[in-house]
Amino acid sequence: MPAKKIYFIVLTLLLFSTETSAQDPHFSQFFVSPLALNPAFAGKFDGSYRFSGNFKKQWPLINNAFTSAAAALDFPILTNRIPEMDTWGVGLMAINDKSGNGILNNSFYSLSTAYTKSLDENGFHQVTVGFQGSFATKKINMSDADLEDELTAFGFTGLTRESFNGSPFSINYADLHAGFMYALSTNGQNSFFLGTSVYHLNRPAESFNEGSYLLNPRTTIHGGGYIPSGISNKIHFSFMHQIQGASSETLLGGAFSSGFFSDSERNTEIHAGLWIRVGDALIPYVGAEFNQLRIGFSHDINTSGLTRASYARGGSELSVIYTGGRKDPLKKKLNCPKF
Repeated sequence: MPAKKIYFIVLTLLLFSTETSAQDPHFSQFFVSPLALNPAFAGKFDGSYRFSGNFKKQWPLINNAFTSAAAALDFPILTNRIPEMDTWGVGLMAINDKSGNGILNNSFYSLSTAYTKSLDENGFHQVTVGFQGSFATKKINMSDADLEDELTAFGFTGLTRESFNGSPFSINYADLHAGFMYALSTNGQNSFFLGTSVYHLNRPAESFNEGSYLLNPRTTIHGGGYIPSGISNKIHFSFMHQIQGASSETLLGGAFSSGFFSDSERNTEIHAGLWIRVGDALIPYVGAEFNQLRIGFSHDINTSGLTRASYARGGSELSVIYTGGRKDPLKKKLNCPKF
C-alpha cells in the first residue's frame, strides 16, 4: 500500500474515529464544560463570574490517542439594566485537543453570548437563546509520523520517499454555533432543563490536502435536573445525545450529593454518581464542593470492542468549576442547571 494511502488512513482514523462518536473533542463530564455543550449556558448561574476547566486523557495505553483540555470563563453583564430574573451572559472558551500522540493538534477559541428571559416573576420558567463564534486552528506534525516505507526489520528506521514540502499541514477557519434552552422549577427547590444546540452552522472547509471536505454540523439534545432528597441531599441527573455526520453518542446518568453545611457563608457537598456512554463505557464519578469551588474526577471503563486494546482503561478526566461573587442572598435565586 502506498505511503500516501497510509498517511490518509491515519488522518482519517484521527479525525473520524467512530469510537470517539464525533469529530469534535468531547468530555465525559460534559456538565462541567457548559460552553462546549451549548452557547445558551453563557452567564446562566448565580454569581458574578464562573470559571470551568476539564482535562481528559483518553485511551492512554494506545499511544496517547487523545488528550483534551478546555478552559472557560463566563459572566453576566448589564445586571442593573435588565429585569431582575433575566440574565445576559458573555463567555470565553479555549479548547486544545491532541490526537495520535500529538501528531494532530487542534485548538479552538470561542466567544459566546446568551440571553435568558424569565417567563414569570419568580423565574420558575425561563428560556435562553445563545450564540457562539469560534476561531479554529489545526496542525499536523509530520516529523513525528511514521509511514509504511519507513518500516524495516529493525522498526521504523528507514527514510520515507514521500515529500510533503508545500503541503498545507495547518489550517484555520471561523465557525458559528447556536443554542436554545428551557428551564423549569416547580417550587424553587428543584430544577429541570432541556436544551438543544447546533455547532458548525456555516460548515467550514476542513482539508489538509487536496479535497474540499466540509465539517458536518454537530447537533446536540441535552437535559437534566435535580430534586431534593432530605434536608441537605440532592439527586442530580442529566443526559446528552449528539449527532455529527454518521457518528453519534449518548450519555446518561446521575449523581447523589450530600451536604454538610448549607448556610449563606459556607457550603460543603460530596458527590458520587455514574454515567453511561451507551455501547461504549461506564463512567464512575466522584466530586467535592467547597463553597464556590467544585472538583470532580471520572474514569471511563471501556465496555466496547476496544476493551482488549485498552484493558478497559478508556481514560481519566479531571474537572474544576468555580463560581465567584455570589449574588445577594436576599435576591431571588436563578433557576440554574448544575449537572
